[in-house]
Amino acid sequence: MKTLIATALTVTTLGTAAVAQDVCMPAAEMQSSLIDWYGEAPVAGPSQDNTRLWVSDASGTWTLVRTLADGNACVEATGENWSPDRDAEQLLAALEARNDS
Repeated sequence: MKTLIATALTVTTLGTAAVAQDVCMPAAEMQSSLIDWYGEAPVAGPSQDNTRLWVSDASGTWTLVRTLADGNACVEATGENWSPDRDAEQLLAALEARNDS
């Protein structure tokens, strides 16, 4: 129960996650875009469904990206208010659960 509450608090403190509108591109291009344009780096994942969490400690942005079998990567969700002291693996699991529902 304690873990469930902590997970809920973690997700809600990140603000409202924006669901991406089918932003897909080759995985290498996605990686370059997140690094170069947003200053984000991977902090968690990939999970069993090839989802990875990218974050920027400087700007506080985060992006949830799923890599597909065909070599493309798609943005699943984005948000703000990332903090380096957050548990990235726990957040990744919470975001995946939220996107699957």
